[in-house]
Amino acid sequence: MLTTVSDWRPMRQSDLGGVDEIAKIVHPAYPEDIAVATERLALFPQGCFIAEGEAGPLGYAISHPMILGRPAALDSLLGGLPTEADCLFLHDIALTARARGLGLGRLLIARLREVATRQGLARLALVSVNNSQAYWQAQGFEALAPDAALATKLASYGDDAAYMARVL
Repeated sequence: MLTTVSDWRPMRQSDLGGVDEIAKIVHPAYPEDIAVATERLALFPQGCFIAEGEAGPLGYAISHPMILGRPAALDSLLGGLPTEADCLFLHDIALTARARGLGLGRLLIARLREVATRQGLARLALVSVNNSQAYWQAQGFEALAPDAALATKLASYGDDAAYMARVL
């Protein structure tokens, strides 16, 4: 069954139940308490999005300003956004099986570029998991060599985790 979607829309508080359901299906190896998504939405709503299709949510994306090379550990609260942020960090993207082939990744990168530019941030950053590094490289991201602190945080994401960034 073909699903259509026009673009990502801003996430609302009422979307958080769906976000939690999608996360449990798409990221079972990377569980996070719903409090993490709730906090990120409260701290930086302009960086949180929902992709909605004809039959409901197809996925979500959560991003926020951060310091390059210093992502929060998996399943941890920020407590606030860093005042010295220099990148927009894509904390999480989860797409359902129905979302495959709809170009949502490319649409999201365009949306995140706009958000970062409005915030005066010169880079996008993320942690690549589930063997997705080649996909992100095709979107213009490059893996950065981790220092000891970053390597420790990446370890919680699995053996294939890579910290990646893209200059805007």
